[in-house]
Amino acid sequence: MTSSGAAADAARSDVRELIVAKGHSVDNARAAVARLEAAFADGSLVRTPSLDLFLGDLMRALEQDEGEKLGGKSAEAARFILRAIDRELDRA
Repeated sequence: MTSSGAAADAARSDVRELIVAKGHSVDNARAAVARLEAAFADGSLVRTPSLDLFLGDLMRALEQDEGEKLGGKSAEAARFILRAIDRELDRA
């Protein structure tokens, strides 16, 4: 079931803005995940099976050890997964 209403529209818009924001894609990905989790928590958006899968993949791409900097493949993976999240947002 797709979420509707002003809160759902605002959440989708916020996430999409974070996905294309200037800055490092890893930082953008973390901000987008935080906004999505907030939207799920307040009921603005509903989790879809695909979004859960994409978010799980994204979190694995963003894992890092203490003091480790992410870049290269992590950033590329984050951009790729964020595009999939963007496509799925209208179903959330």
